[in-house]
Order: sequence, then C-alpha cells, then structure tokens
Amino acid sequence: MTELTHWINGKHVKGTSGRFADVFNPATGEVQAKVPLASVAELDAAVAAAAAAQEGWAATNPQRRARVMMAFGDLINKHMDELAELVSREHGKTLPDGRGDVQRGLEVVEVCMGAPHMLKGEYTNDGGPGIDLYSMRQPLGVVAGITPFNFPAMIPLWKMAPALTAGNAMILKPSERCPSTSLRLAELLKEAGLPDGVLQVVNGDKEAVDAILDNDTVQAVGFVGSTPIAQYIYGRAATNGKRAQCFGGAKNHMIIMPDADLDKAADALVGAGYGAAGERCMAISVAVPVGEKTADALIERLVPRIEKLKVGPYTAGNDIDYGPVITAAAKARIEGLVESGLAQGAKLVVDGRGFKLQGYESGFFVGPSLFDNVTPEMDIYREEIFGPVLSTVRAKTYDDALTLVKDNPYGNGTAIYTADGDTARDFANKVNVGMVGINFPIPVPLSYHTFGGWKKSAFGDLNQYGPDAFRFYTRTKTVTQRWFSGIKEGGEFHFKAMD
Repeated sequence: MTELTHWINGKHVKGTSGRFADVFNPATGEVQAKVPLASVAELDAAVAAAAAAQEGWAATNPQRRARVMMAFGDLINKHMDELAELVSREHGKTLPDGRGDVQRGLEVVEVCMGAPHMLKGEYTNDGGPGIDLYSMRQPLGVVAGITPFNFPAMIPLWKMAPALTAGNAMILKPSERCPSTSLRLAELLKEAGLPDGVLQVVNGDKEAVDAILDNDTVQAVGFVGSTPIAQYIYGRAATNGKRAQCFGGAKNHMIIMPDADLDKAADALVGAGYGAAGERCMAISVAVPVGEKTADALIERLVPRIEKLKVGPYTAGNDIDYGPVITAAAKARIEGLVESGLAQGAKLVVDGRGFKLQGYESGFFVGPSLFDNVTPEMDIYREEIFGPVLSTVRAKTYDDALTLVKDNPYGNGTAIYTADGDTARDFANKVNVGMVGINFPIPVPLSYHTFGGWKKSAFGDLNQYGPDAFRFYTRTKTVTQRWFSGIKEGGEFHFKAMD
C-alpha cells in the first residue's frame, strides 16, 4: 500500500496527524494508496513556512518569475503522458481526457509566461504642480487553493500558476481523492526553479479547509467544488477578511432550435453530456429542443449514439469514451437519481442501470442514461447529477427555452444550436449565464480570457485565470509623490482644485 505525503519546503513530508483517507482506483474499486489528512498544526506550520519564503519570491522581479513558468511549462510538456496517467489512475477518466486535463492547465501556465505585462502599474505625470502619481500591483502574500477531484491537473494549475507568478506563496489543498497529480506538479515546479516553500501541497479534509479559512496569514482563497461548499467557504473566508473566489455547481442547458443541424447537435450533446462520465462542471446535462418535431428528431438521433458509447478503464485504450465515476457513493447517488426520474414520471429512453463490465465488477462504472419528458420540478432536473445522465426538457418556443435557462438557479455554462444569427445574438445578450456557446457545446474560454459562472455557480467578484486572476492575486498600491524643485513653496492646508 502506497503512503502518500505532503509537499513542504520543497520535499515530501510524511503526515503526522495519524489520520488518512483511502485513494481508490475507480476502475477496480480497490484502494491503491492512502493520503495523510493534515491537522490544524500541520497546516499552520506550512503557512508559516510559506510566509517566510514568500518575501524573497515577491522581491524576485516579474520577468524572472515568468521564466520559472517557462521552464515549468516545458517540463509539463515533457511529462505530459506521465501526468495524464496519474490523472486517469486516480480519477478514472480516459487517457485522452487526462491529457486534455493537463493541457488546459498548461495553457494557463503559458499565459503566465507573459505575466510581467499584466503586472504593470499605471503612471500619471504632472497630476498637479510638480506632483506625479503611480500605482503598483503587489502580491497579497500567502494565498490558498482548494481544488476538486474532477480535474486533478487543470484546476490546481489554474490556481497556482497566476498566484505564484504574481509573487505570492500558495497553500494548495487538492482533493484527497486525487492527490498524486498535485504532488508531481510540485516536484516539477521545484525542478523549474521555484524556491522551496513558495508552494506547499497540504493534503486534508474539512479540518484542513477550516484551518486555511481561519489562518490570519492566508490572504485569499480560491475554491472549486459543489455550491453548498462554495457558499460555506466564501462566507467563512469573507468573515475572516480574506478575498475569496468560490466556484460551485452547475446545471448547464443546451437549446436546440428547429433550424439547427440536428446531427451536429446530437454529436455535441453526447460528447458534452457523457464525456468524463459527466463529472464536469461544464457538462451539458439538459437538452432543450424547441418544438415537438425537433424533440422527436433529436431523440431519434441521440439514442443510437448513446447506445454505442464504450465504457471502460483507461487501460483499455484510446477508443474508450468514458470511464468510471469517482467513488461508490457517487455511483449510488447517480443511480438513485435515475430511479427518482422514473418514479416522478420521466421517460427513460436509454437505460444505463445495472451496467457491469466483465473483470471490473467492483469498479464504479455507470452506464449512460437518457431521459425524455423531464419537467423542472423533477429531482433529476433540479439537482446536479454529475454523472452520465442527460435529461431532455421539451420547450414549445424559443422564449420558453430561454426562460427555462434564466430561471434556473445555476449559471455556469449554456449553449444554443441554431442556424439563425439573430436568435444566437439575442440568446447571448439575454441569458444570465457566465459562459455561452453558440453552436459550441462546452464554452470554456481560452486561457487569456476568464472562466466564471453566474448565480449560484459562483461566489466572489473575479473569475479564474486570464486578466481577472492577476487582479485577484494582487492588490493595488498608489503613490503620490512630489520632489521639491522650487516650483512651489510652503504648506497647504486644504484641497486645491487642479489648475
């Protein structure tokens, strides 16, 4: 049995709390490692060491910090296959999907290579008689990232790359279900030239999270996970005077208009709904065809595509469409929601219940399910399923479909498939969702834009990565200066209007 570690001051350190969590192989259901769960004392010691290391790192000029990101990006590329397999081994996603996980994180690292430009301040010459003003972007100090199981590489990289490039030290608490990728990334960062202590990887559960939220040295917290936990972390962090950006759950809809290319729409729904076993915050979980004719034709196209999906372990090859879900508890919850959909009157068009894979009977595999005639009061519509289940809600008109999306409490992502530019433009302008796709099923922005939802999908004022990340991980200091040059003499006792 492998015993994992924390990463403290540039080396692997065994846990001392005596508490551990099991790390499963989701494909077999077997425990493959145990990960230490940090105590408050361990977390506080890691923060203190990070604070000591941060001063020297902040004094390093931004260009040199960016060069560490350049070397780090090169190392990620060199170790891409190794990192992807780490992701797949603990999460269960296919190897191509694991590579995509790493790649989307690497793209944020690449943007951080140009961070000196985004860390520049502003300058005003002659704001008054002999007076100049300038602003500086300075790091916050020690910040924390609390990341989920479903993207073991991507989201830790989304957090650590901007935070470190801006001159902060970071406490990264990855999911205890998928910790190994973060530990390996920490090793690569050290190899890239990051000073010891600037990144600390502390494994843990709620005890470690609360210790982060209550530690006075930690200045900011970034979180991705479920909405109830996001709201809890945001509230506790804000109460303790910390900056917080907390991203929660989702219920992403895709509207299919009568003029849409239904084959392309069906392909998009299958990939966006069932990829990574549906364990994506940007997964499309609700299809909204407009009109009965559109709905019937869409279902006709979806059924054979879904029935052909290949489900299996990542070791079975690159033609596997998706793997297991993360835990036995996740599997049981998904299956319970499918049962509730049937009980509440939805039509189960493709039945994924009872799926078994020969040789992997103890794995956490869930067969693909497709519901039709779902209504907004049903549990399968109201709850984020986070599994390979697609619900179809039929809308009579475009306005009905738009209202359905707008009335949903979540606002992470949405999409529309249409051949009409006016409809697409109207949808993009009116929908109250943070990320919108037009004939594009999973509208995750490129890394030089920003990622973030609305409504109950996000708590905080700034998004992840892109320009918002550098605003979040820095604070502005403005200096007003005057050098006495004989232009003005004597004191001033009141504000004087500018000449």
